[in-house]
Amino acid sequence: MQQLMGMMQGLQEAMTVSKVEQERMQEDLAASQARNEELYRMNQELRRGWRNHTGQCDIDEPDHFTPPFSQPILEMVIPNTFTGPKVTFRRMEDPEAHLTAFHTQMMLVGGSDAVRCKLFMSTLTGMAMDWFISLLEGHITSFAQLSQLFKEQYLANKAPPPVSYNLFDVQQYQGKTLKEYINHFGAQVVKVGTT
Repeated sequence: MQQLMGMMQGLQEAMTVSKVEQERMQEDLAASQARNEELYRMNQELRRGWRNHTGQCDIDEPDHFTPPFSQPILEMVIPNTFTGPKVTFRRMEDPEAHLTAFHTQMMLVGGSDAVRCKLFMSTLTGMAMDWFISLLEGHITSFAQLSQLFKEQYLANKAPPPVSYNLFDVQQYQGKTLKEYINHFGAQVVKVGTT
């Protein structure tokens, strides 16, 4: 019994240390996101200055927008039978989760690499679309390249992987059935087991 109590105390201490580390990581993530936004604004200003200096149109002029795709992608015509994906990315979501949702929907409708590039563009809104528009003309040659750039741009939004001490946070709250608790606990075990 004392051995069990010692193990529980050791787990509680490890959990406390892990929570402190997680809080520090959250603070680092917030600082990183703020720095990323600052760098993004500086990059936008530099691009505007470069484009104005070279005589290219400013990215704020929507009439002159050309997607940053290579010529073969631009020339690909999307058939009328294709419906756009139902997912949107606003800049704060996990980029991996967005790509997974996009891939899942694209598996249902099919389509070439060029079609995926064009339809992915339609899932971006707000500052995510601003980032996309800021890419250089002709820069994107494949969906794999676009996915990689997207993941790198929004790396700070990637959800931290679940860790085993998260299982200690699963509780059966008042008004919740035992079945709901067991289902929730099982879902957390699956999440932890995939890391």
